[in-house]
Amino acid sequence: MEEQIHLRISIAESIQVTRRRYPLVCSFSSMVHSCGHGIALVQNLLLVCDQTARIWHLSHMGMVTTDSVDQLCWDPKHADLIATASGDKTVRLWDARNGKCSQQAELSGENINITYKPDGTHVAVGNRDDELTILDVRKFKPIHRRKFNYEVNEIAWNMTGEMFFLTTGNGTVEVLSYPSLRPLDTLMAHTAGCYCIAIDPIGRYFAVGSADSLVSLWDISEMLCVRTFTKLEWPVRTISFNYTGDLIASASEDLFIDISNVHTGRTVHQIPCRAAMNSVEWNPKYNLLAYAGDDKKQVSG
Repeated sequence: MEEQIHLRISIAESIQVTRRRYPLVCSFSSMVHSCGHGIALVQNLLLVCDQTARIWHLSHMGMVTTDSVDQLCWDPKHADLIATASGDKTVRLWDARNGKCSQQAELSGENINITYKPDGTHVAVGNRDDELTILDVRKFKPIHRRKFNYEVNEIAWNMTGEMFFLTTGNGTVEVLSYPSLRPLDTLMAHTAGCYCIAIDPIGRYFAVGSADSLVSLWDISEMLCVRTFTKLEWPVRTISFNYTGDLIASASEDLFIDISNVHTGRTVHQIPCRAAMNSVEWNPKYNLLAYAGDDKKQVSG
């Protein structure tokens, strides 16, 4: 018997999310930290486990293995390029076609978050010391560095790249202009720390997941909260909009992933889980949801 961790793919058809799933895609010997889809239709799935970034082609189940990795994001404009962030202070760019590192930069601390600017020109990285570094992808050198005196968690640009969002341990979302990083607004979003953020791909909303177990939905033009999603009972670890911006998936230590209608706030479907989820990610072109976490199951070796 061998203890393994599983990552599954779930399909949503139209707005209705079905219970039909792909067969088990992959198993690993330790926690899966992060997963993401490539922009090349549904063909590529990327996840982080065992300090390794692994790329799966959903039709072949092929795999490319890289070096030590903790978080990742796929280039929004290029189907074969990936950025990864590691606890060893490095940030790397990878070519998925050959699994080789094309660029590398060493930053000042243990990196825990990474995200691309929507036009693919810049990458933002956050570390455990609450320092933000933004790199120019072409030269792969820092163009901005800023240290904050409060806990900074997930980070994101809006779809135009004109605003930059920081979720904080104070329960606020800090909104900065970009590229100046000048403060624009401080949103009192939650009564406990804000852990994760997702941007509606259509550009209408952003969502924030918090330690208070709530997911809040915000109008990005008015900076006003329009509704909250209340199905989870544990701190929200991960959230993701589908490609139309009409569905939002959220997960925590609750033994299900909630999928809700963005416009009504009603749950459309819940996917049962056996353990806490660390990452949910919709495919950028289809209602295909990848999710990964601490799910352990005894299987034959």
